[in-house]
Amino acid sequence: SGINAEYGGMLDWPQGTMASVVSAADGNLTITREIDGGLEDISVSLPAVISADLRLNEPRYATLPNIMKAKKKKIEKMSPDSLGVDITPRLKIKNVVDPPVRQAGDKVPDVSTLMEKLTEKGHL
Repeated sequence: SGINAEYGGMLDWPQGTMASVVSAADGNLTITREIDGGLEDISVSLPAVISADLRLNEPRYATLPNIMKAKKKKIEKMSPDSLGVDITPRLKIKNVVDPPVRQAGDKVPDVSTLMEKLTEKGHL
């Protein structure tokens, strides 16, 4: 995904993408990632932005007894005030406008006709 690259660029932090194994030592991370030719190990300094590969962790699957226990567990209701969270709106919506309706496209029988129409409209 490109999101971690954007975050890394905005924060000016090193990036490790598609990490399948991550280990830390001496303020650095060693990241193993899968590439077309096999595995690649890279080292990045902390702080860093990392995106994970599917193989980074094994998912935990819920068992039926644990699902039944979870159903019986009481969920405590909290208010934002009790958590010290201010939920006052900070944005004002000034105007909402629908986008312009798009015109239907033209069907063309072949590439030469397509090229002619694009040239006529000044797209080429």
